[in-house]
Amino acid sequence: AGQRRVPADAVHRHRLWSRLNRAVAALPEPPATPVLVVDLDAFDANAADLVRRAGGTPVRLASKSVRVPALLRRALAVEGFAGILGFTLREALWLEEQGISDDIVVAYPTVDRAALARLVASPRAAAAITLMADEVAHLDLVDSVRSSHAVPVRIALEVDAGLSVAGRHVGPKRSPLHDAEQVAALARAVQARPGFRLVGVMTYEGQVAGVPDDVPGHRARSLAVRGLKSASAGQLGQRRRAVAEALASVLDEPLEFWNGGGTGSVESTVADPVVTEVAAGSGLLVPTLFDHYRSFSATPAAFFGLPVVRRPAAGVVTVHGGGLVASGAAGPDRLPTPWAPSGLRLTALEGAGEVQTPLVGPAASLLAPGDLVWFRHAKAGELFEHGTTVHLLRGDELVEQVATYRGHGLAF
Repeated sequence: AGQRRVPADAVHRHRLWSRLNRAVAALPEPPATPVLVVDLDAFDANAADLVRRAGGTPVRLASKSVRVPALLRRALAVEGFAGILGFTLREALWLEEQGISDDIVVAYPTVDRAALARLVASPRAAAAITLMADEVAHLDLVDSVRSSHAVPVRIALEVDAGLSVAGRHVGPKRSPLHDAEQVAALARAVQARPGFRLVGVMTYEGQVAGVPDDVPGHRARSLAVRGLKSASAGQLGQRRRAVAEALASVLDEPLEFWNGGGTGSVESTVADPVVTEVAAGSGLLVPTLFDHYRSFSATPAAFFGLPVVRRPAAGVVTVHGGGLVASGAAGPDRLPTPWAPSGLRLTALEGAGEVQTPLVGPAASLLAPGDLVWFRHAKAGELFEHGTTVHLLRGDELVEQVATYRGHGLAF
């Protein structure tokens, strides 16, 4: 506890720089930039660690944190992973069609009528895909695109998992379902509608799973975050039990699953006996937003390389591109991090630019035009919206090129 969990020492990062550069140099022709690379050794080790942390509870793979079909298949082949937590219904339909999974829960309600029409027209897809709902209007949308109830649609209810403190809500603004009575009322509505089956519940505690709690130089804030996480886990456990009891009294058949958590909260989530599966995805690739957690150690597995194109002054280099900024509240933590070689940083004035990014620091003197600087993204799957191909690294060799969603011509 209290130490940095990501191997960030200068020697390690210089070795990584040399390793990645040698691997790229061995390719038959120079790749387009940004060069996207996933280290399979780190990816596999991180997958095994997620399974270990889950302690026998199945891990549902969060596809939006991966977005590379070959890597989705790779993770699902690991014993302990089961099913996908998808981003959109169109994505879920494509994953089912490709045979990547026959158990896909769409994590967010959909209002995509065209995709809903495809779902209700396919008994096979409808049997494999579960839609998320948190109000009756979501059921109405499904009914608006079908003329028959012959194909039942699987439904899960998302229940708010935020922390309530002095009348204030702390956590992601997601579901309007807060208490057991509200959930039971919607469950009764689902059961009363022909053509629907209520099969699951989701409670995503983002204020626990997605907030670093061991940040160097921020001891007071980290202690406060740990206190918030502890309070949230305790309060949520009570609410989950209350909701589970209310549902048991109104459901005609038991739920198939109760999903919770994320990479940053695996241990606390699976400790709740109500939860039957935990979601995770970012922990496979380990972006910078997951560097400072007390609960787990993991190895960065995803990198992107950008070439040096200018040396404007002593101690300064400029790379081509670089503006791969993560979603969320804008701030320095959403910017990419120059990672290898060690000893480079963004400038406060320009940050990470779409067409060029200046870097300063002692390592700048090592670099010449054409050299690659390797970065880490702040989030996991978002990196792969910026390229069509990912190079897979094993040991010191790039062993395969695989397509991202974008490389398959998909934009979900």
